[in-house]
Amino acid sequence: MRRRTMVRGLATGTAVGLAGCITRNDDDEPNGEEPIDPDGEDEGTLRVATYSSLLAGEQSAGEWLAEAFEDAYPDATLEWVVPESGIDHYVQRARYHAEIDVDVFLGVTVDQLVRIDTTLASRLFGSLERGRLEHAGRVRDDLAFEEPHDRAIPFGTGYVSLVYDERDLETPATFADLLEDAYEDALLTQDPRYSRPGRAFLLWTIAAYGEDYLEFWRSLAANGVEIRDRWSDAYLGDYLEGERPMVVSYSTDRVGAITADRNLDRHQVATLEESGYRTTEAIAIFEATTKRELAYQFVDFVLSREIQAELATRNVQFPAVTDEYVDLEGQFEMAAVEPEESVAFDYEELYDDLGNWLVEWEATIID
Repeated sequence: MRRRTMVRGLATGTAVGLAGCITRNDDDEPNGEEPIDPDGEDEGTLRVATYSSLLAGEQSAGEWLAEAFEDAYPDATLEWVVPESGIDHYVQRARYHAEIDVDVFLGVTVDQLVRIDTTLASRLFGSLERGRLEHAGRVRDDLAFEEPHDRAIPFGTGYVSLVYDERDLETPATFADLLEDAYEDALLTQDPRYSRPGRAFLLWTIAAYGEDYLEFWRSLAANGVEIRDRWSDAYLGDYLEGERPMVVSYSTDRVGAITADRNLDRHQVATLEESGYRTTEAIAIFEATTKRELAYQFVDFVLSREIQAELATRNVQFPAVTDEYVDLEGQFEMAAVEPEESVAFDYEELYDDLGNWLVEWEATIID
């Protein structure tokens, strides 16, 4: 009999939905119980933290992935956990030595690893034992995070770009085009302090303008850019409701639009300067997991040929593995746009500068 796939949502410090967030008193004794095997077993319940959009919709990527994993490992159950504040939920728990009661994080980015390393004295995720991963060698070399502790392995990637309505706007070719009268009061973006695509768009402008990026943002603000807290607010809310004709989103947008049977006139993709900012998502295993063996089974499973191909369409992102290990066809191959050039800052650059960039942007645009 199939186990029910469970989903839990967590607010910071408080759980909402099915269950509460358990805290641990560090003075508690184990009451004579047997010590837990640090490698765990390849059965039982694996708790995987992720972001909400992975589980959105009746046929979500997350629900499909959980069912596929439970089919492959019938003695296991996958339980999704969606922390309201994302990785910060676990950063704060680690700061105050509270229990980390999940095993895997699906969707960690390089800037989130920087956030962990600039906040915590200890590591939240353990270094990967790549010898335990049969499929680790399939991952594209250019997606490697190259961070000092080798904690995360990519499972998908995408390119932040502009999505626009061609009935209202001509295709913008450069960042400078966005400052023209034709794009006045047209653009929706997201707050880089809270949003992945919003942060990627900021970094993309920094890559384009260098030290002059704030001047570009002042001009963008003067031309009427609107900033929302999250991608869902900007895209699922205002853009799809027709509030504005352009939004910061992803170059795979048309894949999702076809699936949702939306008018493709409103789902055109602009790759400014023939480029896009690459955002790679990875899997990491929590240092404190008691299900290490099952966690490694899950990581390897996500990198398998069938899962990589299916996630591309369902999660609307490019696979992390090389072409020889994935078969893409149909609407993804037809509709996804891969920019001529990808832009991305690496771990060391973000470690040195991301915090300052965010402070400068906030002082200039928000304050």
